[in-house]
Amino acid sequence: WEGIRLHKGVLTAADEHVRRLFEGAKAIDMDLAVSPRELVDMVYAACDANGMESDVHIRLMVSRGLKPTPYQDPGTTLGIPTIVILPEHKRASSGPKTKGISLFTVHVRRGAPDVQDPMWNSHSKLNCISACIQAKKAGADEGLMLDPNGFVATCNSVNFFAVRGGELWVPTRKYQMHGITRQRTLDLAKKAGIPTRELDFTLTEVYSADECFVTGTFAGQIPVVEVDGRIIGNGERGPIVARLQELYANDVDQESQKGRRLERFSTDIPPIRRVKNA
Repeated sequence: WEGIRLHKGVLTAADEHVRRLFEGAKAIDMDLAVSPRELVDMVYAACDANGMESDVHIRLMVSRGLKPTPYQDPGTTLGIPTIVILPEHKRASSGPKTKGISLFTVHVRRGAPDVQDPMWNSHSKLNCISACIQAKKAGADEGLMLDPNGFVATCNSVNFFAVRGGELWVPTRKYQMHGITRQRTLDLAKKAGIPTRELDFTLTEVYSADECFVTGTFAGQIPVVEVDGRIIGNGERGPIVARLQELYANDVDQESQKGRRLERFSTDIPPIRRVKNA
């Protein structure tokens, strides 16, 4: 599945989202039976039919399709995949963007790609759901997850950043979803002259950070003002995240001004090629 924003009639980072969806589908040997361009056309058709322009969040979901009986083997699937396009009028609350959220470090660890590749944006993300439950039970807004070696990895539904000494720190991509807003935030920071580092770091370095924040498709950049009961910085939105919020909003506006540019999707991702029996 993918979550995509519609801003001023244009899907934000549509090419990146669609490519990630097709890459994940190919990794699990799922043929979507449509091209990237056809899929984007379907999403726009659903939004246009409902008169949607802005403040729209689309959940794009695909599954293998119908089966004659409950069974794990994908080979029993009948017909083509099921594609669900669910656009909703949904605006991110302004409160967290300024006041921030709290995190709680959960016991659930992020696994290596040979356990479950973090690039698979699958429906069965029970490790992230378990992390979410534990964080909520602890009174926090989101769960902070460590990697198998005890370094900070990511959150249960968003990517994590820290600011220390004027530098923007972000965990390496080894144990987390390669977030599209995460990468866009890094690119904007570099263009703005903000030093960035992708590295392993510990909770001790998080607790003493000057700022922390998280990124995601729906809300962009959200400040983190508390982690495990420790106040981050002065407990308020910091200047780096405030600057990145402004840069990101302007960047999304500029993208929408270019229009839908459907020609970007004319080249398909190489299809799955079936090996024929001799």
